[in-house]
Amino acid sequence: MDRTYNDEMFIDTFEHGYTWLNGFLRNVNRYGNKQAVIDPEANLTWTYSQLNRESNRLANALIDCGTKKNDVVMAALKNCPEFCTSYIGPRKAGAILLAANTSLAYEEMSQLIDHNKPKVIIYSAVIKDTVINALKICKHEVELAVMADNIAGESIPDGHVSYEDFTKNKSEEEPTVEFRPHIYDEVLRLCTSGTTALPKCVPINDINEVLSAHDVIMHYPMDCNDVTLNMTPWFHRGGVHSGGPCPTFYIGGAVIVMRTFKPQTALDWVAKYKITYIMGAPANLEMLARSQERNSRNLSSIRGIITMGGPLTRSDCIRYMGVLTPNIFNGYGTTETFWNSFLRPYNLPAAAGSVGYSCVDDETKIVKASNSTRTEPDDTVPMDGKTEGEIIIRCPEKTTYSYYGNPEAEKEKFYKGWMYTGDMGTWDKNGLVTVCGRMDDMMLVSGENIYPQQVEEAIMRNPKVLDCIVTSVPDSVRGQAVVAYVIPKDGTLTIEELKEFCNNSPILSRYKRPRYYAFTDKIPQTATGKKQHSLMKKQALEDFSNGKLIK
Repeated sequence: MDRTYNDEMFIDTFEHGYTWLNGFLRNVNRYGNKQAVIDPEANLTWTYSQLNRESNRLANALIDCGTKKNDVVMAALKNCPEFCTSYIGPRKAGAILLAANTSLAYEEMSQLIDHNKPKVIIYSAVIKDTVINALKICKHEVELAVMADNIAGESIPDGHVSYEDFTKNKSEEEPTVEFRPHIYDEVLRLCTSGTTALPKCVPINDINEVLSAHDVIMHYPMDCNDVTLNMTPWFHRGGVHSGGPCPTFYIGGAVIVMRTFKPQTALDWVAKYKITYIMGAPANLEMLARSQERNSRNLSSIRGIITMGGPLTRSDCIRYMGVLTPNIFNGYGTTETFWNSFLRPYNLPAAAGSVGYSCVDDETKIVKASNSTRTEPDDTVPMDGKTEGEIIIRCPEKTTYSYYGNPEAEKEKFYKGWMYTGDMGTWDKNGLVTVCGRMDDMMLVSGENIYPQQVEEAIMRNPKVLDCIVTSVPDSVRGQAVVAYVIPKDGTLTIEELKEFCNNSPILSRYKRPRYYAFTDKIPQTATGKKQHSLMKKQALEDFSNGKLIK
């Protein structure tokens, strides 16, 4: 390269030294006696020095059992202290952490194992039966299964080892390795919350980790005095990166461990541990608000509540700002790209219903949607707030633009430095993005495109409705007919009332009104709180065939 200066030292230092792990180790030196992990259920706390020593024990245990550079260590862990050491320890050994969903069925987990071929699996005791059954049917031979987070005192399965025994008597010193870390090394592998048996596996490199941490620190903002509680699983991008271990350990704050979300407990912990940032799906916020309304706690320590997984309605936003904190944030993004548009407290409630403006280092566009040809990134729709197109994202700092072992999906999703999300949306003259729905969730009724979220928003205005999900079934006249599954908030709600409500809705055109209804007590959701319309569509087809839908 033709530089005006000698760039050799800069390149070498930047590429090998600007790593997430070095950022963590700086905090070990700066804040060695400061709390890093607080586990109220296990009555355990770790300082930064203790967390580093425990992570070194795991790293040395992995090396002693033959783990080498770019080997995969699979962690199927609830939010727990062992997740924290598994987040740090493998990268000290040069390994890649595969964060697996603890809610997978055993056949799904076996497919994940066969696809990623982990050398070691570390799993929470509560899912030991799933792991045992997955290992029985998978083709790949895992060398070691380690049962962790055993707060209930479960028995260790035959052939497995406890986490405590695995790391027992291992050195607490930094491991000796024969490689130099590089910012382009894959250090983390996440899984999309898709509806197929095998989710797409997303490689995250070291510089993605650093800049994802910077993104959170900048947007909240965060500092070393913050205490975070992510109510969603850390094995998701929004869990580990949105106020989870990634940014919190990088800035020197403390994380609160919550294995299973309980609104009353979360609010109690806010008051007890002076939590400053809470992260969760919109459903989590609703449950927090209801709990706070029933039994008010002191929430004055909260600097912000951040929600992802869906936009907030204006009425919900106003309520949460009054009941929980005025500082509500709403982010939008993907597993592949983290968050890419953001609403800050000063944007709300005015911009509620949208997913915000592009993040500082990101760019979000709406391009013309096409199911047959690739739309060019510059082929955008008008910025008029009403013309719909596909949402595409450019964020080279937080994505590798790749999937592990899935070139077909890679080619479909990534193009010229952009990710094509499959989400339909609009944007206005200021770049404010609003999501209309998924391209693959779109319903075609009498030649008109309908997105489930539009109908769901209308139904949710009924005060007797707790939640709902909208899908479709075949119709000989219209092509498809809209179906609404509703969870009542009030037991007196009837189908006739719902029909009348939708027929009189000011935001539902005639062709968008549901033709069929059904009450339900559960709506399928991913671990990040997104409604799974594809699963509901299968249920609707079955219910339609069996005459269970009410016309």
